[in-house]
Amino acid sequence: MIYLYVIRSLIKNYRHVGINNNLEKRLKEHDSGYSKATKPFLPFKIIRTEAYNTYTEARVGEKFLKSGVGRKFLNSLECND
Repeated sequence: MIYLYVIRSLIKNYRHVGINNNLEKRLKEHDSGYSKATKPFLPFKIIRTEAYNTYTEARVGEKFLKSGVGRKFLNSLECND
């Protein structure tokens, strides 16, 4: 399985969308500061995960969530939180 995930910083206005085949390991890397892209925004809260059968399908979902419409969709999820 390939996983699409969205994490949000608890201290700054920052959201990260990514895909990976080992979700648990990747989230630990983000939380430990291993990822240069997300290290300045620690700590994080997981706001969405989705599972896909192929990398191609997951990439389509990732591109959507990084688009303007996808960002609005994620904003609406956070407002309902």
